[in-house]
Amino acid sequence: MSEEITLTRDQVDEIGARLEAVRARVVADLGEKDRDYIYSIVKAQRGLEIAGRALMYLSPFPPAWFAAVGALSVSKILDNMEIGHNVMHGQYDWMREPGLNSREFEWDNVCPGDQWKHSHNYMHHTFTNIVDMDRDIGYGILRMAPEQKWNPYYLGNLGYATALMVLFQWGVMLHDLEVEEIVARRRGWKDVKGLVQGMWRKAGKQVLKDYVVFPILSGPLFPLTFAGNAAANLVRNVWSYSIIFCGHFPSGVQTFSVEETANETKGDWYIRQMLGSANIDGNRLFHIMSGNLTFQIEHHLFPDLPANRYPEVADEVRQICEDYGLPYNTGPFHKQLLSTWKKIAKLSLPNWMVSQEPELKVTIERLSAEQAARDALAVTKRPAEVRETVSV
Repeated sequence: MSEEITLTRDQVDEIGARLEAVRARVVADLGEKDRDYIYSIVKAQRGLEIAGRALMYLSPFPPAWFAAVGALSVSKILDNMEIGHNVMHGQYDWMREPGLNSREFEWDNVCPGDQWKHSHNYMHHTFTNIVDMDRDIGYGILRMAPEQKWNPYYLGNLGYATALMVLFQWGVMLHDLEVEEIVARRRGWKDVKGLVQGMWRKAGKQVLKDYVVFPILSGPLFPLTFAGNAAANLVRNVWSYSIIFCGHFPSGVQTFSVEETANETKGDWYIRQMLGSANIDGNRLFHIMSGNLTFQIEHHLFPDLPANRYPEVADEVRQICEDYGLPYNTGPFHKQLLSTWKKIAKLSLPNWMVSQEPELKVTIERLSAEQAARDALAVTKRPAEVRETVSV
């Protein structure tokens, strides 16, 4: 069973214009409030990292070790999500602050920033949820859309997803490598040599920092510091994976084909972003800890706006969806997470073995009312015998 929504070309243009107006208003209002916000997050992140490193010297006392892991975990989450992800999107380039510039920023992650910006900023945000174009649909590892051809490999979907969750920063690092293309021998060493060298340099620095330098600095506490850093990276990986997957794959999120997204207008692109994303309900702290990717719909619409502005535009985006009969996919964290894991399990099997979700089909009329009127007028001005032929 499927639901169909039909939009006229004029309505699509209206949606695009309304969303452009929202964006323009926020851009015009950027200033001290946004600057103070990101500086406060950076200050908190650095303070938590210092506290975590210091508490690790008290790690023979179990409460201190857990406190150290907690502080380092939150520090890494803030660095990756509310700072790194958003800064590398160019959300704070307008500040002209070297430490918060998308071209120069590097995060506490094994994935090189320049490679992430290609696979994420360009590939994912340009081709959002287009099967065979957006590699974030399954990361080259999972089957995350029924349109993806099934084969027995996908019986391990749940296992692969669990491994990706635990090792998420490494999965993100390998993303731009397109390992499945190497396995299929469509990419060779000459195609990936530069990428591998960049990965080696960046991952080497991260491993040296977390698993060699800081453990050595703690002297006889080396094993506890090593384990604490590993635990903090694990917490960050599981959290980042969960937030990101809940924004892209729960029930109701749509995928698209290359054919149906050909010749998109800006309005078409906006609609695809809204249908291909999902939000997560929560309080302010929850949103901050997610890099405000709990507002994934707003992020896909406005990836270069400071993420702390997403909560204030969410009501307008929801209203636009309601005005045109489009869904606004949101729900509590546990619901979106359960829905996502159910989808991973279901898609491990061939389509014929499982019930499919009801499909939402959005049909967009090809011509605007103005163009249709011009075409009709052109027909009436033709000779009678030609008009009769056209009407037939």
